Amino acid sequence: MAGGAVTRFAPSPTGPLHLGHAFSALIALERARGGTFLLRIEDIDRARCRSDHEAAIYDDLRWLGLSWPEPVLRQSERLNFYAEALENLNEIGVTYPCRCSRADIRSALSAPQEGAPATGPDGPVYPGTCRGCGLPSDGAAIRLDMRRALALVGPPEFEETGPDHMGPQIKYAQYLIENVGDIVLARRDIGTSYHLAVVVDDAAQGITEVVRGLDLFEATMIHVLLQRLLGLPVPAYHHHRLIRDAEGRRLAKRDDARALAKYRAEGATPQDIRRMIGF
Repeated sequence: MAGGAVTRFAPSPTGPLHLGHAFSALIALERARGGTFLLRIEDIDRARCRSDHEAAIYDDLRWLGLSWPEPVLRQSERLNFYAEALENLNEIGVTYPCRCSRADIRSALSAPQEGAPATGPDGPVYPGTCRGCGLPSDGAAIRLDMRRALALVGPPEFEETGPDHMGPQIKYAQYLIENVGDIVLARRDIGTSYHLAVVVDDAAQGITEVVRGLDLFEATMIHVLLQRLLGLPVPAYHHHRLIRDAEGRRLAKRDDARALAKYRAEGATPQDIRRMIGF
């Protein structure tokens, strides 16, 4: 699917881009050869996003030699579209309000009869405390009823184009219920979530192949499920290897020592960055 694909690189402006970001962006550009490479700014978390980080994203990517069509889609400007998608999910009966705090969830999962809690893409798997309680939605987070969603559309199958993936080894439906659980679709403070926003935006931008790291494979299962529930196109997914530090840990935005801006300040060239990441 590489030729003529529509791909995207979608960073959040919550810190500097590092070597892992460079690797993912360059793969997305390569996979779009003959098609379109898009940049999206995922800035729904206004408490953590900063304008200087956003400006640095553009600067770093242009320095690497990337370009993209303007204007850039910014999630903070699209909250009405996410609200509409959430209402559609409400109407088909796969959501419920949740007033549990993180402390409430930790307490429920630490009860002796619960055993050791599983951890999913959003942290500890929610035990379903508010499911079926009929609470008012005002001021509550909104969760996806995973079992009901799967009963409606079945397991979230998708085309994988990456070199390494879990693919058919996972029993998707069972895995989502036991290891992912009833994920949050809309947070109290911002009215949406990463999971909901990203599927709405991928459809709006006509993305045909999503390029992302293997660490987001669990999120991909969530996203394909939401796409099927909302009647949205399901793109192909290309999960690539992760760039790790000397101890084998995945790079994160806290790893300022590997920030692209630092390498640039020390005189590195874009070709040096490509060699560092084996691209």
